[in-house]
Amino acid sequence: MKKDTIFYKEFFTLYIALVLQNVVTLSVNLADNIMLGAYSETSLAGVAAANQIQFVYQMLLGAFGEGMVILGSQYWGKRQTEPMKKIAAMMMQHGLAVMAVLFCVISLFPKWAIGLFTTDAAIISEGAEYLGIIRFTYLFFAVTQLLLAVLRSMQVVKIALYLSAMAFFVNCGINYTLIFGHFGAPELGTAGAAVGTLIARILETTVLILYIVKTEKNLCMKVKDFFRFDRQLWKDYIKVTAPILFTNGLWGVNTAMQTAILGHMTAAAIAANSAASNLFLLVKSTAVGASSAAGVLIGKAIGYGDMDRVKCYARRLQKLFLGIGICSGILLFFLRIPVLSLYDLQPETKVMANTFLIILSVVDVGMSYQMPTNTGIIRGGGDTMFVVKMDLISIWLIVLPLSFFMAFVVKASPAVVVCCLNADQLFKCVPAFLRCNSWKWIHRLTRELDDGESEKWKS
Repeated sequence: MKKDTIFYKEFFTLYIALVLQNVVTLSVNLADNIMLGAYSETSLAGVAAANQIQFVYQMLLGAFGEGMVILGSQYWGKRQTEPMKKIAAMMMQHGLAVMAVLFCVISLFPKWAIGLFTTDAAIISEGAEYLGIIRFTYLFFAVTQLLLAVLRSMQVVKIALYLSAMAFFVNCGINYTLIFGHFGAPELGTAGAAVGTLIARILETTVLILYIVKTEKNLCMKVKDFFRFDRQLWKDYIKVTAPILFTNGLWGVNTAMQTAILGHMTAAAIAANSAASNLFLLVKSTAVGASSAAGVLIGKAIGYGDMDRVKCYARRLQKLFLGIGICSGILLFFLRIPVLSLYDLQPETKVMANTFLIILSVVDVGMSYQMPTNTGIIRGGGDTMFVVKMDLISIWLIVLPLSFFMAFVVKASPAVVVCCLNADQLFKCVPAFLRCNSWKWIHRLTRELDDGESEKWKS
């Protein structure tokens, strides 16, 4: 019973903090959407299109962070902090390189970037105006997310929640003031939303750096540490991170293409999808938190070299994921009406968003099982290629071709296309269950541990 208590205490301590952090972070987007929806449906659609670029960027940074968590948590399990510093440095170097490339592309081709998602000139204009300011958040967002990944690998997660709560209130306050021109401020509309986000991101980064410098004594990282490079650890890091980067990149592009497909069907679909997807992402935080918490626990157990513990954790986690999925699906179904009532949208757009949310409430059940199982247990245990293969087959060979066909050949309704775009969240459950419970990934890890094939498994 003592081991059971420790497991559930560790899981729910991480899980609750991570879910709350995601909920607060995404509440900023939801509040932005509601404010922009009340200001102008065109502004809402423009920002929604621009945020697809942010989402792809976020997924790439998330991959670098997950690589840090997978390796870092194993070293943390053995209390070896020196390799963690070197991995953190390489993670930051890769993340900032991606940031620099994205910043240059957006600065040179803002309208082209928005034009990928819609042909509506008014929406493109609003989106380009938003990108002109929001691009300056990319540096601060990268530094914050990557530093939080370092802390997460050490099971330090509460600071992320506090930062997100601070950003929520700052962003909402500034947005309310600048979007509508309250308290004597200028009415900036879309640009006001971007300014609010920029200020919140700068504040997040500043507070986090001060926290690490003043409070976090386990790693004691200094600026010069982020210029370090270790060839052997880099090979280990790339071995773990490259498949995750590929998978996250595919997932980010897949999500962006969903907006592009719907946006080229009808302009109203972008606004409807934005309203629906922001609430869906909010509820999806339960699955994201479960995935991150599972990855830390599995990685830590592997760091101990205790394969029996890994198997026991995997069984318990799958049961938790299923329960989380059922609860979150029901929650999304009942939240849709009160949340949509806050939007000032055209009747056709609101009906479409409601239909999307009914579909997504079913999708959420399957997603809440397969995503944490694939990315938390299997990928967190080091078997990254299985997730890559699953996404390649499901997204690029089934979901996207089927969705394009239904949208532009059959001319199906946006609701049918949304079903096709999210079908993989349901049919990936079976392969995830079979792979996780075949224990092949456990056997592979055991061989690596015994043979000493990689520096990260050495005691």
